[in-house]
Amino acid sequence: MRVLGVDPGLTRCGVGVVEGVPGRPCTLVAYYVVYTDPEDDLPLRLLHLDRSLTDLVAEHRPDAVAVERVFSQHNVRTVMGTAQASGIAVLAGARAGLPVTTYTPSEVKAAVTGSGQADKAQMTAMVTRLLRLAEPPRPADAADALALAICHVWRGGTRSKLAAAAQRARRGGAR
Repeated sequence: MRVLGVDPGLTRCGVGVVEGVPGRPCTLVAYYVVYTDPEDDLPLRLLHLDRSLTDLVAEHRPDAVAVERVFSQHNVRTVMGTAQASGIAVLAGARAGLPVTTYTPSEVKAAVTGSGQADKAQMTAMVTRLLRLAEPPRPADAADALALAICHVWRGGTRSKLAAAAQRARRGGAR
């Protein structure tokens, strides 16, 4: 399974692509950070993000897209920009006909480090180790995007199989 993970942000949007199967180490395909200029008007920033994510989905042809779920913060401006970027990421996956799953930061941390309370340094260290990289992906937005992709391979694949089994059971029971 190839997954494109997105750590949404309006100024810096992390994108990571990995391949793998549940229960096995993932392999790095690529990672990026899409930047937008805070001095540009919002519509131009969102358009740039949309074009960049659409191009990356087309280039890497993932089987699924994993996006960090926006959570409430005290800074409303920050959460609004993150929410707008998240919507663009979800749209890029949906436009390509791909399944899109969102994960909370604590879900990703738990999947990658074993603790939902892990800090950025722990996350980056584990992503580096799990992908067998010589050096940590920089900036942290890229490492976070890779963590989302790893999380989806390990949890999303299992979640999808369980949902498919439940659906088969419901159909079988209705006969």
